Amino acid sequence: MPTPTKGARMGGSPSHQRQILASLATELFRHKSITTTESRARRLRPYAERLVTFGKKGDLASRRRVMRVINDRGVVHALFEEIAPQFSERPGGYTRITKIGPRKGDNAPMAVIELVSEAYSPKQAVVKEAEGATKSASKAAPAAEAETVEAPAAETAEVEATETEAPAAEAAEDGKA
Repeated sequence: MPTPTKGARMGGSPSHQRQILASLATELFRHKSITTTESRARRLRPYAERLVTFGKKGDLASRRRVMRVINDRGVVHALFEEIAPQFSERPGGYTRITKIGPRKGDNAPMAVIELVSEAYSPKQAVVKEAEGATKSASKAAPAAEAETVEAPAAETAEVEATETEAPAAEAAEDGKA
């Protein structure tokens, strides 16, 4: 049994909350962007992204699973045939939440949740990873250089000490003999 959400629900009961989320997801896929309260947008985001992931799979089982949530066949068809193929290369992050001003009547914080329309560029992700790697490598490089500078100095001190001790040891052996 799934763990219930903590705190107050969006509706009065768990079934009402599921219906609210299903309705918000349906309208999000129908209109590509909706305006709602921030709390509802935050609750809708993982719910809608999971449905898009099912749409990307595209098999019959995924379609039936989405149909349990979204009852409008036209919206499900649009999700599987139009929306999901747009996100085929994107590994996640299909929605964006933008905060807007408060609602006039009750001053509730409002937000716009929309499907991301920009094309995904894996090159940008690789460049960002490379920048992060060069920054971490540049931080590690001075420490490595400091270690290499200290190591030869220690080795030369040991070599000098053995060279000075060797003639003294030979002189002591000559005196004993």
